[in-house]
Amino acid sequence: MRSHEGRLLVVAYAGGAPAVVIATWLLATSDLSAKVAWTLGAAALVSWLLVPLVLRDRITGPLRTLASVLEAFREGDYSVKSRDHGDKGALGEASRELNALGEALRTHRLGAIEASTLVDRIVMTIDVAVLAVDDGGIVRLANPAAEALVGRALVGEPAGEVGLSPLIEGEAPRTVTPALQGVRGPLELRRSTFRQAGRAHTLLVLADVGRALRDKERDAWQRLVRVLGHEINSSLTPIQSIAESLASLLASEKRPDDWEGDVRDGLAIVGRRAGALGRFLSHYAKLAKLPPPTFAEVDIRPLVERTAALEQRLAVSVVPGPELRLRADADQIEQILINLIKNAAEAALEKDGGVAVTWERDGSDVVVIVEDDGPGVAQTANLFVPFFTTKEGGSGIGLALARQIAEAHGGTVTIANRAGRPGARATLRLPSGRT
Repeated sequence: MRSHEGRLLVVAYAGGAPAVVIATWLLATSDLSAKVAWTLGAAALVSWLLVPLVLRDRITGPLRTLASVLEAFREGDYSVKSRDHGDKGALGEASRELNALGEALRTHRLGAIEASTLVDRIVMTIDVAVLAVDDGGIVRLANPAAEALVGRALVGEPAGEVGLSPLIEGEAPRTVTPALQGVRGPLELRRSTFRQAGRAHTLLVLADVGRALRDKERDAWQRLVRVLGHEINSSLTPIQSIAESLASLLASEKRPDDWEGDVRDGLAIVGRRAGALGRFLSHYAKLAKLPPPTFAEVDIRPLVERTAALEQRLAVSVVPGPELRLRADADQIEQILINLIKNAAEAALEKDGGVAVTWERDGSDVVVIVEDDGPGVAQTANLFVPFFTTKEGGSGIGLALARQIAEAHGGTVTIANRAGRPGARATLRLPSGRT
């Protein structure tokens, strides 16, 4: 700034010097008295000396103010403002723009501080271990959940000394059981990277999935016990009642004339209920013991046509789709289609309607569609719940088995009511497994 001011003064003095010389010569050669001439000459000389100084201050003063504001911004103080005094020139415009910049920076910094505070509070309060390790292998961040998991303070410690090194390498996300003092079960590891102060850091997130798995396992056992208890009690209660009645009949000294018929009828009921209970348990065993699929190349057209021909209660319409192949277990996929077509046929028979099957490609997936003209589905939420059924004599196992097979193939089974017309639409979606 000082060199610029010096050059400004040199230019001002150099530019005014010829005018002062000329004015002095004119005064010396004029007819004015010596006193008047010397007075005017002195005034010209003083003006030549003072005007550049005044101009310098008028120009450099606002510039110094702008420099001070910029220095305050550099120090992080955005409350300092520059006064433009209503100046409509370039300096006034620069002053106003600088003030607007300061307000924008202040707003952005406030937003960043609030966001950072929110993130810090979330990290410090969530029940998930969060750690950050720098490129030198030193732990730079560890929330209370992480320190509780390891059982010691972590910030500033080498990752290798606290057992975190294996977590920095390998695939992620994955389930791990690190050799840490406080770990009693599997953890889900998620990992990412970020930079802070120019250094690379690794962010580690460890969630205890053991508790969630135990909760889900307990819920599954509770649901299973409720279902099995309901079905077994439904059979054992009448069996027990009939057995007691028959025992009372046989213990009676005066039996009715047709007591043998009563015994036969009672035993027949016991046999039927025992058979129903046995079938229920076999259905459960079928669902629980589904073998893993054996993958091979499967042509969709013959598989669909062969399965549709198995339905004898009505003629299933096969609407040909494109020639498609996929890698799947043909027997298990056929079992899915048998269940879907069987359900569609039973629904269509209620309304004297029909069933149509087709297939198509959707991206890399093969989609098989089964549509019926039945009454539609009333409770879509429970369709795939094991042992849930709305049909008399139904096992409630077919759709649950279909979904289990589809998921083992990486696919899905969905059932929904058809849009704009009666009936339901079942969709089997499977990855083709082909590139």
